[in-house]
Amino acid sequence: MIVNLRDDFANAWAGQDPFSKVSELHGDVYRDVKGRRTLRFEFEQRRFFVKNHMGVGWGEIIKNLLTFKMPVLGAENEWCAIAKLRSLGLATMTAVGFGSRGWNPATRQSFIMTEALEDTISLEDYCARWPQLAPSLAVKLRLIAELARISKVMHGNGVCHRDYYLCHFLLHDEASFSAGQITTPQLSLIDLHRALIRRKLPIRWVVKDVAGLYFSALHIGLNRQDFLRFVRLYSGKSLRECFSEDAQFWQQVQHRALQLDKKINSA
Repeated sequence: MIVNLRDDFANAWAGQDPFSKVSELHGDVYRDVKGRRTLRFEFEQRRFFVKNHMGVGWGEIIKNLLTFKMPVLGAENEWCAIAKLRSLGLATMTAVGFGSRGWNPATRQSFIMTEALEDTISLEDYCARWPQLAPSLAVKLRLIAELARISKVMHGNGVCHRDYYLCHFLLHDEASFSAGQITTPQLSLIDLHRALIRRKLPIRWVVKDVAGLYFSALHIGLNRQDFLRFVRLYSGKSLRECFSEDAQFWQQVQHRALQLDKKINSA
């Protein structure tokens, strides 16, 4: 058994089973799927989130492997991904507790607790009004630049999110940023339970990440120049170099994004 708790939780739960304490937590349920439950709760007048993994079973593991997907077996992946992003200087959640017990991957129990990110808005919600009410040019360019920077740092250091959509970026201080009082937007990347960390990433996972971001931005009022600006900033190359040296990569990104858009809109 592995348990790592921040001092405030360690002191409050001293001498008690942390897995039992986690299962007894009450609050707002944000997600409840087979093998995983996400809950927002209050502790000492502050808000936190807990993801409680109860084991997915061999059936789910085998189904994922047969479809060439990587099953999420517990909270350890997110715990490590948070630490990795922070080591890279990228904003994300603050972990305050982690626990894991059991050797069987199908029945292993684990949990991760994080501080709630207050006074934030997801980029999906923030950008949803853009088709009817276009943002200032500065706001748009600053967000594109920051998304490109985060993506470049993350992928260049062996991390893929694997659910890389605008909804998983939280914007802090929305009003101040929109008013131009903050020139560099603070974006926190969340929901890292499926993140992939490798010394060198397989290109297909990078394609999947970038295509996911592209897909989620297809209908928020961006134009061709906006997408090309992201390509240039993400690659660190001129557009001529991008589409000569990396043409196959960007073709795959576009194809995957458009296929996903077609699938979602025809469902």
